[in-house]
Parts: sequence; structure tokens; C-alpha cells
Amino acid sequence: MENLRAEAAQQGDIQAERIASAAQTAAFFLMTGVDLATAGSLASDKRARLMYRVERLLERERLKGARGHWSYDLARHIALKQALERLKNPLETKRRLAAPSFK
Repeated sequence: MENLRAEAAQQGDIQAERIASAAQTAAFFLMTGVDLATAGSLASDKRARLMYRVERLLERERLKGARGHWSYDLARHIALKQALERLKNPLETKRRLAAPSFK
């Protein structure tokens, strides 16, 4: 019975991670016009340019938040930050999102 509860909790964690990933992908596409999945598989020089662009967008979002601008969105800010982390470590993200096999 404990094993079943552990598996259910693990599935809940996986589902939450996938929901967060979908939110990051949507926010990233809306802000940059680039699909996050394809961005992770870009060549290193193109990925570096894209990461620089995302860093600039993130800085602009931070400035909007600091100034109390009406268009600031905390969810967009968080999604951009997480998307930038995914761009920096694409293999780590793939490993986390992969569904584990149950024994």
C-alpha cells in the first residue's frame, strides 16, 4: 500500500512538472516567437545569442516590476527565468521531464 502511495505522489510531481513546462513553453514562445523545445537543440552559438536575448527580456521585465509598471506580470517573469535555466541546461531538463519507469 505504501508503494502505491509513493507512486501516486511521484505521478503528481511529474504532472506538476509537465504543467510548469507547458507554462514556460507558452510564455517563452509569446515573448520570443521561438519554440522552447527547438531552442534547446540549437547550435551553441545560436543558443548563446538566444540566451542573451532572453536575458535582455528578463532584465526589461525586472525593470517593469521595480517601477510598478501596469504591464508587469510576475508569472511571465518567473516563466522567463525558468526558460532561461532550461536553455542553460537542456539535458538536465529532458532528464527531469522523462517519465520514470515503475518497478
